[in-house]
Amino acid sequence: MTTKLDIAPTNDRELVLARIIDAPRENVYRCWTDPKLITRWFSPKPWTTPRAEMDVRAGGSSLVVMASPDGNEFPNPGVFLEVVAGRKIVLTDAYTEAWQPSEKPFMTVALTFEDEGNGKTRYIARVRHWSVADREQHE
Repeated sequence: MTTKLDIAPTNDRELVLARIIDAPRENVYRCWTDPKLITRWFSPKPWTTPRAEMDVRAGGSSLVVMASPDGNEFPNPGVFLEVVAGRKIVLTDAYTEAWQPSEKPFMTVALTFEDEGNGKTRYIARVRHWSVADREQHE
């Protein structure tokens, strides 16, 4: 079970998703850092996530591949900018593996995970887009 939190974006290029999740912080964090788990939930249905690769450390690369219902694959490469185990992840798609600039930077994501007590987690995702058009495309 989750409870939605109302947290306002800091500007017109930011999306915020905030929830109290009925799961321990370590489990929620692991869902973002374990490739086997991220393939189970990352894509909205009817899309799927056939593949994920992650080197979860500052400077490490990430690749999450989403697949449309007709089988077209959409790779989402990125780089971890900051990792505080169990508490915070900051990643961007501005770079790909080995700090190579991406073709079309889209966003930087800051995820925080806080103990809320009773085995619950306060989860906040702040997605900062390069432009309003990018944010609108992501909504």
